[in-house]
Amino acid sequence: MKLLITTQVYENYGAHDWDGAGECPQYWKAKGGSDYVIRDFDPLRYAPGVIVDLVRPKIESDSEYFREHIIDWSVEADDYLTEFEQMQLDYEGQIRFPVKELELA
Repeated sequence: MKLLITTQVYENYGAHDWDGAGECPQYWKAKGGSDYVIRDFDPLRYAPGVIVDLVRPKIESDSEYFREHIIDWSVEADDYLTEFEQMQLDYEGQIRFPVKELELA
């Protein structure tokens, strides 16, 4: 099994014109996201939500310019492909950009 973690990315378009003085203008736009995976995951040994919280600092970021937050997680079979991986396989015949892998240690 593997633990799949999905994120949402936001970009602050207001920060592009910010001179660094005063409060940064806020104009956040959703800009897609990323998938992360922890391989060899045993849901009977580890609570998925606890593991997500453990790796959260490795994934999430928050600045005046950019934010990435975890929005979902799921336990999947070892042969599961993300939508992006499946599209690469379908249209290019190979996966050149695999899902990002995380280690618990």
